[in-house]
Amino acid sequence: MRKHFRYGRGFAGLGGFAGGLGGAMGRGSRAFLAGRRLASGELQLVLLALLAEGPSHGYELIKALEERSGGFYSPSPGMIYPALTWLEEVGFASVAAEGTKKLYSITEPGRAHLKENREAADAMLDQLGWIGRKMGRVREIFGGFDEDEDSEPQGVWAARRDLRHALREKHGASTEERQRIAQILREAAARIRSKG
Repeated sequence: MRKHFRYGRGFAGLGGFAGGLGGAMGRGSRAFLAGRRLASGELQLVLLALLAEGPSHGYELIKALEERSGGFYSPSPGMIYPALTWLEEVGFASVAAEGTKKLYSITEPGRAHLKENREAADAMLDQLGWIGRKMGRVREIFGGFDEDEDSEPQGVWAARRDLRHALREKHGASTEERQRIAQILREAAARIRSKG
């Protein structure tokens, strides 16, 4: 029996994370930010979209989601395999044994279901890509030096860590306090850029 689900226009929780990184997206709840996971129907649809790109093993699908999100979203096997089993049970995916592994492929009913929900699937994949780009930018901002604590000159690693902790402590600060922090950061950036 074929089941039909309606999916929201956005990625249920990614909008909350997006808002935390600058609000460029402004959609969705904060559930994904807190738990870094998708609702089961959303995960099933995302997996179906990935399978439409080519047959994959469960582990490959986990890695694909991790890569698209810049490491932010890495679902556990305990989330991926039940979703894949559901896709198989409803006829949206087929499975072929490859030794001890299973290779999942989208079926024609799966393609039809994906087509009906393409807008939602594309929105979720787009948001994963957006997060991946944001995560890359965050790494770039906090990068600039070797990631190895022992090799960084004169405590730069420890200073960056202190800055991150200080900014976390100010989460939810008043507008005036955020403006004060912004001014401090601008002054620090100017001093870092200066030669003297």
